[in-house]
Amino acid sequence: MTYIDLNSDLGEGFGPWAMGDDAKMLSIVTSANVACGGHASDPETMFRTLELARDNGVAVGAHPGFNDREGFGRRIIPMSPAEIGRMCAAQIGALIGIAAQVGIPVTYVKPHGALGNLAARDRDVADAIVMAVQKIDPKLAILAISGTQSEQAARAADAPVFSEIFADRGYLSSGQLVPRGQDGAMIHDAAEAAQRLIAFLDTGLMPVIDGDPIKLSAQSICVHGDSKGAVEMAYEIRQRLTAHGVQITSFSNL
Repeated sequence: MTYIDLNSDLGEGFGPWAMGDDAKMLSIVTSANVACGGHASDPETMFRTLELARDNGVAVGAHPGFNDREGFGRRIIPMSPAEIGRMCAAQIGALIGIAAQVGIPVTYVKPHGALGNLAARDRDVADAIVMAVQKIDPKLAILAISGTQSEQAARAADAPVFSEIFADRGYLSSGQLVPRGQDGAMIHDAAEAAQRLIAFLDTGLMPVIDGDPIKLSAQSICVHGDSKGAVEMAYEIRQRLTAHGVQITSFSNL
C-alpha cells in the first residue's frame, strides 16, 4: 500500500484578520505547517491553530518565513545565511513555546514562501536553516521541497528529513516551483490536481512546464491553505487518493 501525508500552511492570520479556513483544513490534512510570527501569525493565532490541530490529531510543524507581513513572506529580504538561521530559530522557538501551552509537540520545520524557495536553490541558506533547526532539537525533522538543496542539506547533516511535492503548484525541470505570477505557476482545478498526484504516485514522475517529466520522491503533499478553493481542493485530493488505494497519514508516523 502507498502511504502519503497531506500538509497545509495554516495559522496565517494576524490579530482579527483570518487567512483561509483553518478549522475545515484541519479536518482534512494530516500535518499543519503553522506560521510563527514572521510572514504571519501572532501568539493567539498560533494558540488557536495549535488547539485545532491537537483536537483533530494533526501533526504540527513550524513554518518560519521572512519578516514580511506586507508581502506575506513571498519577497526575499536580503540577509546573510547566518542571519536567516537565527531568524528561523527565533520563530521556531516561539511556536514551540506556544505549543507547550497547548500540549502538542512540534515535530518538524518547513520554511515558508520566498524563504523556502531560496533554500531550495541556495545551499548556504539551506545549510544555515538545517543547522539552526538541529541546534534547537536534533529530532526536529525538515520538510523539504523534493529534489532541492533543502533536501540535500538535511541529508548531508544526517538530519531527519521528509520530502514534499505540491498539489497546486507547477514545476520547472530543475525541480523548483514555477515562480508565482508566471503562466503555469498555479493549479486551480481540484480534479486536475488530484489526477496529477495519482499519476505521480503511480510513476514517480512529475510533469514540468519546460521539458520532460522529472523523477521525484515524496512523503507529503502540500495544499496551500490560503489559495482560493483550498478546502475543496484538499477534500477532493483526499477523496480521490483514498479511492485509489492510498493511505493518508502523517509522515511523522511513517
